[in-house]
Amino acid sequence: MAHEDHSKAIRQVYVGLGILAVITLIEVGVSLFGKGHIMDGMQNIRWVVYVAALLIIVLSLYKAKFIIYEFMHMRYEVPGLVRSVLLPVLLLVWAIIAFFLEGDYWKTKRDKVEERNELGVKDMGSKEMGAIDYKWTKEDLQ
Repeated sequence: MAHEDHSKAIRQVYVGLGILAVITLIEVGVSLFGKGHIMDGMQNIRWVVYVAALLIIVLSLYKAKFIIYEFMHMRYEVPGLVRSVLLPVLLLVWAIIAFFLEGDYWKTKRDKVEERNELGVKDMGSKEMGAIDYKWTKEDLQ
C-alpha cells in the first residue's frame, strides 16, 4: 500500500514537471514569435508584441501559482496560512514595480536636467519643475 502511494506521488511529480516544461516551451515559442525570429517583421507590429508580452506574463504567473500550490503543498493548507504566505509576496512584487516606475521617473527628470545643462540654460524653472507659464527669453539662454 505504501509502495503504491510513493509511486503515485512520483508520477504526480513527473506530471507536474511535464506541465511546467510544456508551458515553458509555449513561452519560448511566443517570445520567439513576438521578437520576429519565427516570422520576420512581427517585432514591428506593436499589438503583436503587447499580446506576446501579456501571454508570457500570464503563463509565468500560472507557473508560479502551480509551483506554489503543488510543490510547496499550499493547496492542502488552511486559507489563512495561504494568505499569510502569498500576501507578502504580492506586496514585494508591488514594491518592485513601484521602484522601477519611480526609478524611470527620476531617470527621465535627470535626463531633462542634463539636457538643459548642455544647452547652458540657467535654472530659472520650467513647467516640468512646477513654474507657472514661464516664457524663455534669449537672455535666459546666455
